[in-house]
Amino acid sequence: MPTAVVTGANSGIGHAFAQILIREGYNVIAADLDVSGKLTSLQCDGVQLDVTSPVSIASFVSSYGGRPIDLLLNIAGFMAPPDEDALSTVSLATLTKTFSVNTFGPLLLTQALLPNLLKSENPKVGVMSSRVGSITDNSSGGSYAYRASKAAANSVFKNIAVDLRDKGVAVVIMHPGIVKTPMTGMGEGIPEAVWPEEAAEKLWGVVKGKGLEDTGRFWHREGFELPW
Repeated sequence: MPTAVVTGANSGIGHAFAQILIREGYNVIAADLDVSGKLTSLQCDGVQLDVTSPVSIASFVSSYGGRPIDLLLNIAGFMAPPDEDALSTVSLATLTKTFSVNTFGPLLLTQALLPNLLKSENPKVGVMSSRVGSITDNSSGGSYAYRASKAAANSVFKNIAVDLRDKGVAVVIMHPGIVKTPMTGMGEGIPEAVWPEEAAEKLWGVVKGKGLEDTGRFWHREGFELPW
């Protein structure tokens, strides 16, 4: 039975991904800062993990031991309210928290779990990015911390893809589209917004279909490649 680690599994796309992987026959380790609520409904191991804390990451890795991990999905994310992330309002505190969750955390967790991933016969790493992290595609401005954190995540995981290609690790960078979650204000007034279950199902199709020949590329949930 393959093993998958999913962060942000207590809500939204992370929770939906965990449900899909359980259905697909994975041994799922569902990780989140908050292990109450929806995470307790999952038929898998739930683990508390703060991706912004090196101590928490080290404790998680230590508790898991040397067992192989076949799939690591870095789904946990943070987006400050729009009125706190504009040019006139963004603060060091907002920047620090946003980068810690969206960029630094996925990098450090992937780094820490690399020995486990390399024990898999077909290791794969996914990271949840966003189309707003595309510099080429930016025509609306705003969201300074969030945009920059996702652009940085793209850069980090493209780098990881280059470094790990010869080790057989495929890296998938994902854009879910507008998703109806509390983080996005439930996509209020946005016709193309979808529920987390639809976003996760489509992204799972992307993840399953990508291998080393596609490593380090940036994919929309509908399956087409996005520009940097």
